[in-house]
Amino acid sequence: MKLWAGRFSKEADKKTNDFNSSISVDSRMYAQDIEGSIAHAGMLAACGIITDKDGKQIIEGLEAIKKDIESGALQIDPDAEDIHTFVEATLTERIGEAGKRLHTGRSRNDQVATDIRLFLKGECESAKGQLQKLIEVLQSKAEEYKDTVMPGYTHLQRAQPITFGYQLLAYAQMFERDLDRLEDAQKRMNVSPLGAGALAGTTYPIDKAMTAAALGFDSYAKNTLDAVADRDFCIELAAALSLVMVHLSRLSEEIILWCSWEFKFIELDDAFSTGSSIMPQKKNPDIAELVRGKSGRVFGDLMALLTVMKGLPLAYNKDMQEDKEAVFDAFDTVKLCLTAFIPMLDTMKALPENMRKAAAGGFINATDCADYLVAKGLPFRDAYKATGELVALCIEKQTDLEGLPLEEYQKVCPLFDEGVYEAIKLESCVKRRGL
Repeated sequence: MKLWAGRFSKEADKKTNDFNSSISVDSRMYAQDIEGSIAHAGMLAACGIITDKDGKQIIEGLEAIKKDIESGALQIDPDAEDIHTFVEATLTERIGEAGKRLHTGRSRNDQVATDIRLFLKGECESAKGQLQKLIEVLQSKAEEYKDTVMPGYTHLQRAQPITFGYQLLAYAQMFERDLDRLEDAQKRMNVSPLGAGALAGTTYPIDKAMTAAALGFDSYAKNTLDAVADRDFCIELAAALSLVMVHLSRLSEEIILWCSWEFKFIELDDAFSTGSSIMPQKKNPDIAELVRGKSGRVFGDLMALLTVMKGLPLAYNKDMQEDKEAVFDAFDTVKLCLTAFIPMLDTMKALPENMRKAAAGGFINATDCADYLVAKGLPFRDAYKATGELVALCIEKQTDLEGLPLEEYQKVCPLFDEGVYEAIKLESCVKRRGL
C-alpha cells in the first residue's frame, strides 16, 4: 500500500507507478534512511511523543532490517515506490502497530533531504581519500623527477625550461584545491533538515537539535521551507567534481601527448594500456582517453542539476527526485576515473633523455640569454631584440644557442663573453628559477 493511499479511491496506473518510482536510484541510501529513522524514533521517545516501548521496538526493528539487507536475507523490493516506503512497510510488517508510529512528526520531504545529505557525506570522504592518494602519487613522482629537465609550453610551443617534477606539482596544486572545495561544500551541507516536515514544520514538540547531534550534523535548518527545498549542496558538489574532472582531463591530455611518438616523454605500463585489433605495433593510452571523455558526463550531471532547480517555486517539487541520479552519477564517475588513473600514474615512467633533447631544441633558454645581457646593464627591450637576432641566426645555421660560437654572439652585442654559455645552460636556467 502507498503511504499516501488514503486520499485515493483506486490504485495508480502501473506505468504511473514505474514513472514515479525512485527505488532503483535511492535504494543505495538504505543505511542512511535507517540511520535517520533510528535517530528520529529515539527523539520521539525522548520527547514523550511515542512511548519508550514503541521507540525501542522501532529501533530494534530498524537495526534488524539493516542487518538483513546487508546479509542478503532481505531483498529490497524493486516495485516499492522508494527506499523510505520499503523500510517503513517492512518495519510495520515485522513489528506491527509500533511501526506505524515511526513517521510521526516527519515527512518524506525532510526524510529524503536528510538521507541524501548523510549519503553524500560518505561519498565526499571516499572521493577525498582518493584525491589525497592521487596528490601523494604526484608528489612522489615529482620528487623522483625533480632534476629531469623538460620544455615548458605555452600555446603548445616550447617556451622555457622546467623540470618534469615541477610540471607534475602543478597538477598536485589543482587537486589540492579540489580537496578544499569538497571540504568547503561539506561544511554547508552538514545541516540537518529533520523537523522541517513537508514544508512548515510540525505541531509535535520535537527536538531538532537532538536528531541533528545524533546524526553528526553541525546544526539544524532554521527555515523549514528552505530545509526541504534546498539542493544547493548537490550542485556545489557536482561543481567541485566537475573541476576534478577538468583537472583529470587536462592531465590526461598531457599524458596522451607525452606517450605519443611525436613527444615520447613517458612510457605507460603495459597493465594500463591497450592494443589495436589490427595494428600490432600500437600501445594506446585508453585510460587517459576514457577519463578525458568521461569529464563530459560529469559536466552533464552538473548542468542537469542546475536545470532542474532553476525554476522551482518553494517548497518541495517532484522534479527534485532527479537530484540523486545526477549527483550519484557524478561521484560514481569521478571515483571510477580515480580508481583507474592513480595506479596508471603511479607506474608511469619518464624518458629523461627525450625530454632533455626536446628542451635543447626549442630555444627555450632565449629569455635567459636576454636576462644575461640585462645583468650586464643593457635595457631589457634591447636585450630582447639582440637575442631574437641570435635565434634567427641559429635557425639559419641550423644550430642552437648553446652551439653558437662566441664571436657570433659578440657580433650582435659586444657585452657577451664566455659566461653566456653557463647562463643559457638548461640546468642553470631551471636552477636560477628555483624550480
